[in-house]
Amino acid sequence: MDCCSKPLHLAGLFAALADTTRLRLLNLMAGREVCVCYFVEILRQGQPKISRHLAYLRNAGIVAARREGKWMHYRICPPADAAAASILDAVLASLRTDKRMQADLAKLDRACCSKQALVVPEGAPRPAPIVAQAKG
Repeated sequence: MDCCSKPLHLAGLFAALADTTRLRLLNLMAGREVCVCYFVEILRQGQPKISRHLAYLRNAGIVAARREGKWMHYRICPPADAAAASILDAVLASLRTDKRMQADLAKLDRACCSKQALVVPEGAPRPAPIVAQAKG
């Protein structure tokens, strides 16, 4: 999958970052790939609404998607533009200090690593760390 192949405009980046749900999604994806079913359970919002926000982030060029069978996986796609990448990095760093964002991450950790996991569909793939791909 080619990540962020479309040009990124700063106005589009700021518009994508101007919504709490989209910020929560980005926070959950920071450093990992996450199946949409986890977003639905953690954010306690309907799948259509989550999918709309993920589509917005994809159209902005900062999130990429991958299908594996019936599961859709999402991950952050760092912009090629240095200024846009810097802005996204700063936003992600600031999210890590926010109590609500920390609570979302704790729920994701429980969903993945605890015997008292959240209710997610049977067979749902666990969120996986992003593995850096060699550029060629």
